[in-house]
Amino acid sequence: QVQLVESGGGLVQAGGSLRLSCAASGSIFSCNAMGWYRQAPGKQRDMVAFITSGDSINYPDSVKGRFTISRDNAKNTVYLQMNSLKPEDTAVYYCYARCRLVYWGQGTQVAVSS
Repeated sequence: QVQLVESGGGLVQAGGSLRLSCAASGSIFSCNAMGWYRQAPGKQRDMVAFITSGDSINYPDSVKGRFTISRDNAKNTVYLQMNSLKPEDTAVYYCYARCRLVYWGQGTQVAVSS
């Protein structure tokens, strides 16, 4: 079992920044990738960023150059630094871990006002 706890969401004006954190605990030795997805109301859940155990990183074009994923192995924590936020970034952001199974956090709301 892997537990994921997110923090750092909130309300920000367009152009602002937020940093999300995802603290992992449990059998994280079995995980080979962690990352972030987001889901806006009425839309599907989309990948925002992920990082593999080999430090391979991937972003969709919609956030490339604005979002940065990083991790602190000593703290078992993954971060998502979000800069130049846009109203269309408004969504619930979910941390995820790909292990023997896939695990999800409870989600944290990010709202960007215009």
